[in-house]
Formats: sequence, structure tokens, C-alpha cells
Amino acid sequence: MVERLCLFALHGSDQLGAAIAGALGQPLAAHEEREFEDGEHKARPLESVRNADVFVLHGLHGGPQQSANDKLCQLLFFIGAVKDAGASRVTAIAPYLCYARKDRRTKPSDPVTTRYVASLFEAVGTAAVITLDVHNPAAFENAFRCPTVALTAAPLFIDYVKNPATGLANDKLCVVSPDPGGTKRADLFREALESALHRPIGKGFADKRRSAGVVSGDLFVGDVEGATALIIDDLISTGGTLVRAAQAARRAGAKRVLALVTHGLFMPGAETAILNSAIDRVIVTDSVPAFRLGDKSARAKLDILPVAPLLAETIRRLRTGATLSDLSVF
Repeated sequence: MVERLCLFALHGSDQLGAAIAGALGQPLAAHEEREFEDGEHKARPLESVRNADVFVLHGLHGGPQQSANDKLCQLLFFIGAVKDAGASRVTAIAPYLCYARKDRRTKPSDPVTTRYVASLFEAVGTAAVITLDVHNPAAFENAFRCPTVALTAAPLFIDYVKNPATGLANDKLCVVSPDPGGTKRADLFREALESALHRPIGKGFADKRRSAGVVSGDLFVGDVEGATALIIDDLISTGGTLVRAAQAARRAGAKRVLALVTHGLFMPGAETAILNSAIDRVIVTDSVPAFRLGDKSARAKLDILPVAPLLAETIRRLRTGATLSDLSVF
């Protein structure tokens, strides 16, 4: 017998939650959230979750009204409340997972925050964690003892390339990693794109070195001459890395440069990066709303892809035991 499905979306993730619920053909489950004068927070389900298969959505990016810490705490407490209310199992859906970039020690006594976050999820009884394009999939999976689903936006980007409206399907294409650390991500995306288009796709990468907060490196390796360069990355913060890679690809002869980025954090400086003439367009998902982008010219260079269908399909497959291999390319 298939357990009853309950999907909750905490405040700040309501719009994405409604889109996922619509794709699943059912309403969001009702809940209550209260803020107290001292800054504390309470959330509880308003319908029975006893013996239900519960999914709780919350994007753990900061702003505009809540920090990443606020959202993480709210998600953890709500999962705990749902478990206490008798849910059969609770799966956390965090399309953007905070602290996932701090997955190793780079200085003495550094925190390995990814592991600590994993321990918090496990402590409140989380059965599984779903996220999208974490910075380091291997570190993410190794941090958790409960099951994890590391989704990729690759299927969305491949559909974008194949769409006749983009005019990319018949172009000479080259998939570019913006730094050596992203070469595996780029290689796997290139292989998936080759399979979808049934033809060879070029590859390349731009060098990047970081020392004491200063980024350097101008080397570009790859056959991008006369091609449309597709720079693939998990996130854009200030955009400096993308600009360096785009400029390097241009110098190597790329005729067009598109950035395919899963999470658009768009921190200060990102608008300038997006408007840089080396980048033709930036394709991002709506895993993080582009609330920090105020410049209309910068927004005009964005194509935003919805992640709700991908997350809804993941929920369907988890409930039926179907494979997720084509949704987890990385």
C-alpha cells in the first residue's frame, strides 16, 4: 500500500512549492508559522501527517527577509515536529543547500560545515535529503548517513539546448569548465549532451587559482574556435569566475558564450558580470529567485528555467521506486 503523500513548503518557498504541487496534481499541505517578538519561530502542520510520506521544501539561500541560518533552523524544527506528529517518513527538499561549499578544511582547525549540517538533519529524524547541484556531490553524499538524492539541472540545460527557439542544436558546441575543479561536472554534462544530440561536443576549461582571496590564471585549454561555448557551473555569486572563463573562451576564438548555471545567488558585482560583453546570455534555474538583480538590462540577459517539474518527477519516482539515474548525471 502506497502511503499518503503530504507536501509542505515553508514560508519563502511557497511559490516553488505551489508549482511542485501543481505538477503533482495535488494541493500543498496546510501548516502554520509564527514569529515571536524575541526572534524565535514556530511551525506546525495543520493537517494530520500520521503514517504519511511527508516531503518538506525549503530553499536554504539567504534573503531577502531571512538568513540561511534562519531557514535551516526552521526546516529542521518543522521536520522534527512532523516526525513527532507521527509521519511515517520525512524527506527534506533543499534545492539550494546552505553550507555545501564548506566541505573540507583549507586552513588549520577549519570547520567541515557540510558534515555538521548533515548531523543536524539526521538528529531530527530526516529520512532522506534531496538537493540540486551541490558544489561537491561526493562530499555531500559522504557527509550524510541517511539516503541522499543529488539532482542535477543537466536535463533542464539539455532541453534548453535542444529547443529550436535557442538556435543551438545545430551549432558547433564546446562545453567549458570555468575552473579545473569543475572539469568532472563539465565532462559529465558534455557526455549527456552528446548522447542527447547524437554528435560529438567539444570540451575545454579555463584555469583559476585562488590564493589569499585573490583569483588569478589566464590559461584556456580546448577546441572552442568558431564554437558556441557553454560554460557549466553550479552557481554564480559575484560572477567573476564566469567572466574570466568567458573572456578566455573569446580569446580562444569562441563565436558565442553562454553560461549555464544552476543557482543564481547574484551577490554584489553579479550585475556587472552579467552585462560583460564576453557573455551573450546567462541561463539559470529558479532554485534561487533573482531578487538581488535590480538592473533591467542584466535581467534581460537571463533565461530562467523552472525546477518544479524536475522536483515533482523526483518525488514521483521516489514514491514508486523508479530509477533516478537520468536525473542525477553528476
